[in-house]
Amino acid sequence: MLLTGGSLFPACSPTRLLLPGQNLLYKIKLEGVQQADADRLQNLYQQKPNNRFPIPKLAIYQLGQYFYKPDALKRELQDERTRYDSLILKAGRDSVAVGKLLIKRERHTRRHQLALSEGNALMRLGEAPVVYDSTLTERTTEQLSTFLKSQGFFRSSVSARDAVKDRRVTVTYKVTENQPFRYTQLDYDIADSAVAKVVLENQKQALIHKGDQYSEEAIGLERARLEKLLKNAGYYDFRQQYITLEADTSYAPGTVRLRTLIANPGPGQQHQIYTIRHVSFLTDAGAIRFGVRRDTLVRDSIYFLAYKHRFSTKVLNQRVEVRPGSVYSLNNTQTTQRQLADLDMFRFNTVSYQKVAGDSASGLHRLDAVVNASPQKKFQETTELGGTVVANLPGPFGNFRLKARNVFGGAEVLEIGLRAGLEGQFPLVAPSEESKFSTSRTTQLGANLSLVLPQFLVPWRTNRFLTRYNPKTRISTSFTYVDRPEYTRTNLEASYDYIWQRNVFQQYVVTVQNISLVNSRLDQEYRNALLKLPNNAALLRSFGSLLIPSANATSYYNSNDFNQTRDARSFRATAELGGVGRRIYTRPGSTDNSGTEAETTVGGVLVLDYARFNADFRRYHKLTSQSYFVWRLNGGLAHALTPTRLTAEDGTSTSPYIIPYDKYFFGGGGTSLRAWRPRRLGPGSYTSVLTKEGVVQLDSRGKPIQDENVEQPGELLLEGSAEYRFPLYDYLDGALFTDFGNVWSLQKNDPRPGAQFDPGRFYKEFAVSSGIGFRFDFTFLIIRLDIATKIYDPTAVDGDEWAINRFAIWRKKDKPWQNTPTLNVGIGYPF
Repeated sequence: MLLTGGSLFPACSPTRLLLPGQNLLYKIKLEGVQQADADRLQNLYQQKPNNRFPIPKLAIYQLGQYFYKPDALKRELQDERTRYDSLILKAGRDSVAVGKLLIKRERHTRRHQLALSEGNALMRLGEAPVVYDSTLTERTTEQLSTFLKSQGFFRSSVSARDAVKDRRVTVTYKVTENQPFRYTQLDYDIADSAVAKVVLENQKQALIHKGDQYSEEAIGLERARLEKLLKNAGYYDFRQQYITLEADTSYAPGTVRLRTLIANPGPGQQHQIYTIRHVSFLTDAGAIRFGVRRDTLVRDSIYFLAYKHRFSTKVLNQRVEVRPGSVYSLNNTQTTQRQLADLDMFRFNTVSYQKVAGDSASGLHRLDAVVNASPQKKFQETTELGGTVVANLPGPFGNFRLKARNVFGGAEVLEIGLRAGLEGQFPLVAPSEESKFSTSRTTQLGANLSLVLPQFLVPWRTNRFLTRYNPKTRISTSFTYVDRPEYTRTNLEASYDYIWQRNVFQQYVVTVQNISLVNSRLDQEYRNALLKLPNNAALLRSFGSLLIPSANATSYYNSNDFNQTRDARSFRATAELGGVGRRIYTRPGSTDNSGTEAETTVGGVLVLDYARFNADFRRYHKLTSQSYFVWRLNGGLAHALTPTRLTAEDGTSTSPYIIPYDKYFFGGGGTSLRAWRPRRLGPGSYTSVLTKEGVVQLDSRGKPIQDENVEQPGELLLEGSAEYRFPLYDYLDGALFTDFGNVWSLQKNDPRPGAQFDPGRFYKEFAVSSGIGFRFDFTFLIIRLDIATKIYDPTAVDGDEWAINRFAIWRKKDKPWQNTPTLNVGIGYPF
């Protein structure tokens, strides 16, 4: 609407702002690139046209300039300064008032000066016209030619031509690559025979091989690899300056002979291998007590020094890879620093080395290592206050977390968390006119307690070298309380986990045992509403009081950073088993909320068994420094291992496959298909229709009215999303996205028509939604607003699947079939 409005103003031609003799850089073409990296070549352009997708920024700039009045801004700036000078003069000696006025004057001055130097808000959101500069085109040609030669295209050429039409310039860069040069011979010339032995024994790890295309980047990386290799072999003084790689292209056309030379430090000198003599560990680096000397403890020949020993030397010793008598190793140094940082006990840690005085004269080459670690604060408090918007209702929440470090002297971490909040909720069933289950707020209270130990807590001795995988044992318990008009639920949970890391990107979590005791009290009206649903048996039983013993394992890989700024990928897979062998420790008994008797209960609490698997893959493609194309695939499967026999009050028996309600999969919501309400999509093509006293409600067209209030659990989930993220203005980013997927039932006798998964038709039951998003990126916090609309709805009544044909900004009361946008508000990215 903004851009349409801008076109109504006269003289909005893209060239309107150009001076005589100036032309607008309109388009750049790159031709002839067959083997080189076109994206990297385009990044070398010294001038780029104005961005026209997804927002025509030049048009926005011109629209802003239409309202831009610099003379009026100058007058306002002068008037503001005069006004504040007068107020400051009147304030006299009141320093507080003068200080406040100075701050206000500075704020107003900065705002006006920003508008004068960079334009108004619309101009800053847009882009000033890019005036074509032929000298920058020549510079780009030189940059492209240099890059191509650095990639082995020694006989390449680059030319540029520009074409002007209606004061718009199209620049075409013509690249002639010719065949790239490749390595045909790799030679080594190493003066030191001991160094040569190390290098040649590790040739398999070399980054350059015969047949590879010449690359200056690869040569640089190979030099760095050789330096690290020799440092890990004990050559403490070795530097890259001793390494030279010479390329000879004169032997034959298209060939490169690469010669690696490693020189000695000087005439008559050789590179020396250093060993570690002593290792000292200061556990309170930075602390100073005048007149008091640090106490020393020795463990495995490592000297631990501190004014007061607060940390277990056994735990710290396991984290130190630098050992007395060992050969110096850069890798051991870095591993020691990383493992100490993983403890979360120290603000920083360093490992420094000092050559032993007098060794040169005796021919020895030894180092004394000193590990310096400065402790963190013992207690760390975190308080968070925030809010959510669900079902158009704001909901405040608060979190309080207390972390206590080294509680028992063994580098343990004790965490206590409290949470309280209100959250808007859609009704779980269709509310009637008299029903109290309309949109309402839910009260949520929670508390958790966890103890994390810096090693595996097992009855047998573990290998010290497992420490490099950062092993941890986590013992935790939590309690949550949820109060909704439909039900009140409490959940008491305890778990025992093993956690370790393969590297900085890969983490594993094995939950040996998790026990959850769920107690629910259903409102009678809600119970009656559940009984009317087609899948009432599963819902009612899984909503009841449950004992859920389970074990699970999770593998998580993520090469991205916290703010998702890398070209990266992530993958999470979780497998879970619950209630295995339940018939061994259960017996028949009555269950609450149902009036039935089950054959697997403990103290009247139903025990269910199940298997559940979920996998989530995400790919982040970095297009430019600030724009990304991101996509996600998410799938899951859950099913009961054995049927649960239930006997009703009238003596009839059924044996459904039931799993706990929280273990089902759901579609829809801010991190799923964003045009659907949370947990309301599907399953399959099943259409939930609105009824009143058992009578299906019809719209003015005579078609059933869809009921979008009922949660729809499924046992199979297949969904995906694709999103283009781009900068808009300062801390505001935009997104264009599409979501697709659905959930299905795996029950053979599911009473919901179309809910079952059918390999012959499931692909026709993928729901599709699209929309736009806005992300306020404050670095430490990202607030997300996504507006989505349904494109294809497989659950719609016959003939209405293409929901885009029913699109409307606002839904009229007499037209319930209209497809209106859905607003999702959240914190962080959707994936």
